[in-house]
Amino acid sequence: MPSPSSRPGPRLLGALLASLLCVGMPSLAQNAASDPPVENSRLDAQLFYQLLIGEIELRSGEAGTAYQVVLDAARRGRDEQLFRRATEIALQARAGDQALAAVMAWRSALPRSIEAHRYLIQLLVALNRADESIEPLRSLIQLTPEAERPGLIQSLPGFFSRTGDKTQTPALVERVVQDWITQPATRTAARVALARAWLGVPDAAKALPLLQQAHADDPGNESVAMLAAGLVGSTPAAEAIVDSFLKTKPDNHGVRLNYVRVLTNAQRYGDAAAQLETITRLAPDMAPPWLTLGALQVELRHPAEAITALKTYLGKLENAPATAPAGADDDDDDDATTPTDWREQGRTQAWLLLAQAAEQQHDYKGAEGWLAKVDNPQRALEVQTRRASLLARQGKIKEARELIRKAPEKTPADGRAKFLAEAQVLRDVKLWREANAVLEQANKEYPDDVDLLYEQSMMAEKLNRMDEMERLLRKVIALKPDHHHAYNALGYSLAERNQRLDEARDLIRKALDLSPGEPFITDSLGWVEYRLGNRGEALRLLQQAYRARPDAEIAAHLGEVLWVTGQHDEARRVWREAKTRDAGNDVLRATLARLRVDL
Repeated sequence: MPSPSSRPGPRLLGALLASLLCVGMPSLAQNAASDPPVENSRLDAQLFYQLLIGEIELRSGEAGTAYQVVLDAARRGRDEQLFRRATEIALQARAGDQALAAVMAWRSALPRSIEAHRYLIQLLVALNRADESIEPLRSLIQLTPEAERPGLIQSLPGFFSRTGDKTQTPALVERVVQDWITQPATRTAARVALARAWLGVPDAAKALPLLQQAHADDPGNESVAMLAAGLVGSTPAAEAIVDSFLKTKPDNHGVRLNYVRVLTNAQRYGDAAAQLETITRLAPDMAPPWLTLGALQVELRHPAEAITALKTYLGKLENAPATAPAGADDDDDDDATTPTDWREQGRTQAWLLLAQAAEQQHDYKGAEGWLAKVDNPQRALEVQTRRASLLARQGKIKEARELIRKAPEKTPADGRAKFLAEAQVLRDVKLWREANAVLEQANKEYPDDVDLLYEQSMMAEKLNRMDEMERLLRKVIALKPDHHHAYNALGYSLAERNQRLDEARDLIRKALDLSPGEPFITDSLGWVEYRLGNRGEALRLLQQAYRARPDAEIAAHLGEVLWVTGQHDEARRVWREAKTRDAGNDVLRATLARLRVDL
């Protein structure tokens, strides 16, 4: 017991009494309002005294005594709230073993308590005793209503999220679901749980067969399709699951949007745009897909289509729901979520993209008109960069560079961004030497920055300094061994010069392992296969790359392989299509000149 000097004063004691009287008693205010039948409190004199003593001891810093008193009261009264309180007291005192003892007593006294099971499982995992959680997890599933069981089973990997060794999770989950994976009502959920566990390792090769079987059993299961969509970037075979699901449920926009996100990350812009066009057809009043479609059309150099999509987005934005749609601010660094903020962010993004589309149409006045609408300090450097690009394309190089250099630097990262912006503007107008000088200065100020080194390597290639390019790319790889662009660039440069072709193929395959399905890397692999004389494989790869990303450079390579294999009409069709998008592409022009083809 505390000494007299540590006893609570009248005001504190009143607060304690008020909290204790709430245990097992209805609210007085509620009684007054609804006047239900009177229920006598479960508190007897001894229990009331125990709880009062327990709370006083806790306030006095005697957590151990408080824990024992409250736990004893919980056992006597078989009261769930008191068991929870005893557990919380132990957890606050960082006494894991005592918390576990309280929860085990709770479950013993109230064996059908779902909350007791959850506390027990979480504590066992937190105390690195995950093996012991198998039995309570099985019991928890059994106690859960049938309609809710699949959801609980699918969430099983989450119970083990705090384990130190993630490789244990699949085996633990498999032991839990062994009785449920054979039952028709729960087998899909069990396979989803196991797939999620393997993806957490990560081991996509183990997850994929589980998803394939789950999809075969339940073709319309959204959870299976969502997981498969996330796998598409690294495991192309998962795409068949997504395609099949979307044929079954074409109006499931959640899965389709997730699929679009994965395709976009893999730079499969053509495929992503096709999915977005389906969404805008099926749900034309949804605003966000129009914005993403517009952005992709800009990347694909389809300015007219981009402008149509972006203007449609701006029109839909005014009638959009007051709350921000899911994913509306995924790419924004701010925490703001008010309707005004997300709408303003959307407008700003659309205006910037409209400026790019107008620039692609050589409508520089129209582009400036869209940029003038942007009044967002956080996008100031981006706006200045776009204005500088417009000036440079009109031959005003000095003014363009000054515009970027005078842009304010609000953060240390802004200085680096200004170097990259200035170099990009100079690259756009093919001032390779000047761009290289900017990047050399940037690399002095920001040494060992892989992005700056990579950009400088690209300028070294343009200046035909191939030894320097290779040195810079190998430095990038040494600093960042998973930099797939560096492997691809080095391999492609060797293939382009018809040198060390076996090494080139190994480098490009490494890049493709790091970023499966990326069209430009697939294009590089197709090109090196062509250089090696494997025309059939080259054609297959280049067609695959062009379907995913109908870029002018990929078209140049595909057209050449078609041409040399005698498919002249198809080659001309591909080249004409590319020329309408990007007539100034250097690789396309050089290819047509070398093959003496007049379109």
